[in-house]
Amino acid sequence: MRILIFLLSLLITISAFGQETNGTEKDSVSGIKKTIADFSEKKGHPFTTGYLPVGFFDIDLKTLFKYNIHEGLRLGIGGVTNEKLFENYNLGGYVAYGFKDQTFKYSLGGSALLNKEKKAWVSLYYVDDIKEIGTYDFLTDARFYSLFEPRLLNIIQFYKYTKWQANIQSELSPKILTELRVQHSDVGNFEEYYFINDGRGYNEYQLAEAILAFRVKLRTDSIVNSDGKKVATDVLPKVSAQITKGFKGIAGSDFNYAKFGLKLDYDIERKNLSRTSFLLQGVLANGDVPLTHLFHAFPNQPTKERLFNRFSVAGVQSFETMYFGEFYSDKLAMFQLKHTFRRFKLAKNWKPELVLLSRHAIGEMSNPEDHFGISFNQLDHFYNEAGFELNKIALGFGLSFAYRYGFYNLPDLEDNISFKFTFNLKL
Repeated sequence: MRILIFLLSLLITISAFGQETNGTEKDSVSGIKKTIADFSEKKGHPFTTGYLPVGFFDIDLKTLFKYNIHEGLRLGIGGVTNEKLFENYNLGGYVAYGFKDQTFKYSLGGSALLNKEKKAWVSLYYVDDIKEIGTYDFLTDARFYSLFEPRLLNIIQFYKYTKWQANIQSELSPKILTELRVQHSDVGNFEEYYFINDGRGYNEYQLAEAILAFRVKLRTDSIVNSDGKKVATDVLPKVSAQITKGFKGIAGSDFNYAKFGLKLDYDIERKNLSRTSFLLQGVLANGDVPLTHLFHAFPNQPTKERLFNRFSVAGVQSFETMYFGEFYSDKLAMFQLKHTFRRFKLAKNWKPELVLLSRHAIGEMSNPEDHFGISFNQLDHFYNEAGFELNKIALGFGLSFAYRYGFYNLPDLEDNISFKFTFNLKL
């Protein structure tokens, strides 16, 4: 059923636009994600920006159609006003309805331009929605749009929240993106989960947070590949850094804590049209943090017994052999290596693409006894998986294979294997 829903969404997307798509795990189920560059005079294609201009309103493509286990089919509409209505202000939001949980989700707010040269905007939004347990979002990643989010089809654990947030985002330079956000959230668990703190079990709680995020593109260069096209290539990694501080006692908030995240992203483009990507990411939390706001390693293996029952959609930066809900950590490090060979020609219009993958993670949970009602394992040894993708076999579809090895190798061979399809399309 989930695959049929996915295929239907692809047909709708292809008929509407016909461009190249790729998926990432950089976004949650909800949220207005408008890039700073979208506020400039030169706007890109909707598949680049994530927004389709209709008069004075830019429709957010992410809000139109989703599918997940909790909501089932989720339909909505949302977006933000553009300069045709107000040049230095915009109003935005969305409304969505899940047909399985029979619940509306929504967001509403607005932004004002503070500095045109630095593209500095101040925003205030209210959000009522759901989110995956254990997700850690780099705020600056939200400015990079991706239409297709493969993991949404497989996620099994969500929590609900309402949130007020105020933020300032800016480009300090063409190479530096920044965002400062303060927010207050009311969190409720769908699971029978309780966070044990000072002798009390919390199933619902309030959080007051301040978040400071940076993304720095240290140095790039350009090359002319064998197709005669000029492409940008990284000389040094892109660096994302983020600090989150939770404050107890502010507007009824319950916990004190601090979270830190650091990510190095390095892509090497070559003249022969091959490319190699490295991703190194570390996150840690200190203090009293409930499981909803701790970390997982982006698992993407459905929790089903048979291999072919787990056949679904492979992600881009997810661990394909790691089961949903299998591991949670308050300290986590991940390394991923991906090498993409030049597309090889099997026929005139048939040029598949071979990709080799290697992923590794290690983590720690300081006080697992504080998390009651959700069972999980600790990731205190190296988790390893390797595999390959054969992309663009037909109509943008391909196949993905991954194998889980090392300390967390499971007794049954079938349980260590991931076999899924991929989707990359260019029309």
